Amino acid sequence: MAPDESVVHGSKAPDKAAPKDLPALDKLLRECAALVAEHGHTLVAREARGLLDALRTRAVAGELPRAELAGLPQALAARVAARMRPKMRAVLNLSGTVIHTNLGRALLADAALQQVLALTGAPNNLEFDLDTGGRGDRDDLIENLLCELTGAEAATVVNNNAAAVLLGIAALARGKEAIVSRGELVEIGGAFRMPDVMSAAGATLVEVGTTNRTHPRDYEGAINPRTGLIVKVHTSNYAVQGFTASVDEATLAPIARAGGVPLMTDLGSGALVDLTQWGLPAEPLPQAMLAAGCDVVTFSGDKLLGGPQAGLIVGSKAAVGRIRKFPMKRALRLSKLPFAALEATLRLYLRPERLVQDLPTLRLLTRPQAQIAALAQALLPVLEAAVAPRFAVSVVALQSQIGSGSLPVERLPSAGLALAALDGRGRTLEALVTALRGLPRPVIGRVHDDRLLLDLRCLEDPALLTGQLGVLKEALA
Repeated sequence: MAPDESVVHGSKAPDKAAPKDLPALDKLLRECAALVAEHGHTLVAREARGLLDALRTRAVAGELPRAELAGLPQALAARVAARMRPKMRAVLNLSGTVIHTNLGRALLADAALQQVLALTGAPNNLEFDLDTGGRGDRDDLIENLLCELTGAEAATVVNNNAAAVLLGIAALARGKEAIVSRGELVEIGGAFRMPDVMSAAGATLVEVGTTNRTHPRDYEGAINPRTGLIVKVHTSNYAVQGFTASVDEATLAPIARAGGVPLMTDLGSGALVDLTQWGLPAEPLPQAMLAAGCDVVTFSGDKLLGGPQAGLIVGSKAAVGRIRKFPMKRALRLSKLPFAALEATLRLYLRPERLVQDLPTLRLLTRPQAQIAALAQALLPVLEAAVAPRFAVSVVALQSQIGSGSLPVERLPSAGLALAALDGRGRTLEALVTALRGLPRPVIGRVHDDRLLLDLRCLEDPALLTGQLGVLKEALA
């Protein structure tokens, strides 16, 4: 039997370190005094103990090269840096989905970023009335603006649209019945299902119509003294085609009024302007729903609206007043950071002619295909040099997706780069995907037909990609 390479005549080989060769903790910390001064003793000492414990285990097994001991200060610095690196990081969204749920949805406008920065680094009047000097209501900071933009009598905001729907139903129909068309009993995402929301809000769900067809008479026949609310849900994340029928808000509002119950509609994605003027698919607007007679309209702040995560509730004074006073409201209220970003985003809508320039989401959605294709052509040789000789790169026409939860079936003509492994092996392509995710600014694309597709619609600053291709080349070497 061959002797253990790490053992020579019963002792450790000279190129392997023994446990006794490891420095004491205090000695290592003295050698790393600058690191301790920068990060403090507690963090550096904790990481130093972890480093020494790991090295000791390897030394006992005869697997620690003696030469590695010379790099202990650098190894400790790397551990500290890794410990301090944030888990939540900026990435390059080259997936082809502009409003990507898993990648943070809408990008905030510069005005919103500046507002957040200004108000988080100093005390602010979140709940302080500067006119009277007394206690204020945070809704007062945004209500007039929302009412001006939508035509509502009153408005309030909560931390996301799911919360807006839950709160609206709880405040208006708790202990009563809520009528919903069977074709609108949607699952929004993350197991957020309308029947479950009804149950959590304390309302009894009353289904009317069928999956594909619901008529006015279905609602009329379901209203009774126990009815507290009629709910309409805009099916923004799927489409039913063929033999279908539904009741719009303008038709349903008189039915609700005749029955003495409020009408609430959930628009989900929350467009505030007519998107068709830029060649995008039409989305129902809160303004139109209120004009049609809805008492409450809920919609999202971080999808088509282009702001932070928030649930916006607009409607009549009576209905919004009940929602605002409901005890659950405090638990779901919006905090100061998204509040500041939302106010700044909504102000951009006061000058609609500038929206395409000022609102990143709209700017990306309206980006011309020719411009994206020209960018792909310019990046082609640079990316080829980084991934050669293992991958072939080509410019391809693509179809971007507007959103994973907002208009998911709609497509926008786009362009990008396709990377294919020259050896034809899936593991090789997976190694490329992994290497891109491991870059200082991770790159997220999508794999389709044994190719990695990088849709460039959302890449406005090419340097963010090209500046780290050297790191990619090293990772693939």
